[in-house]
Amino acid sequence: MAFDEKLSDRIREALVNVPNVTEKRMFGGICFMVNDKMCVGIADEKLMCRIGEAQYGDALSKPGCTEMVFTGRPMKGYVYVEPEGMRTNKDFKYWIDLCLAFNPLAKASKKKA
Repeated sequence: MAFDEKLSDRIREALVNVPNVTEKRMFGGICFMVNDKMCVGIADEKLMCRIGEAQYGDALSKPGCTEMVFTGRPMKGYVYVEPEGMRTNKDFKYWIDLCLAFNPLAKASKKKA
C-alpha cells in the first residue's frame, strides 16, 4: 500500500521538535513512533491517529474521521482522518496534538526477541 509523501513531510515538520521520533513501515503504510510507541501514521492519503479510547467517541464526530478497521475489525482508540478532516493547518495540528497527548499513556508493543 502506498502512502501520501506530502502528508508524511507534513507530519515530519509537525514532529521536528519532538524527541525520540522514528519512522516504521506498519499497517501497510508508514507510522511515526514516539518513544517506541506508534503515535501517528499514514495509509494511502489518510492520517492514522492513535488517540486512545477516552477520545475515541468525540473524535468520530469530527469531519473526515472514521473508525480504523484493520483485518476486518475496528481498532478502538485508533481512527483514520480523511483529507477533508485535515485540510487546514489548525485541523491538522488538532490531530497531531491529540496523538501526542495520548502517547505518554499508550502501552508500547512487546519487542520481538
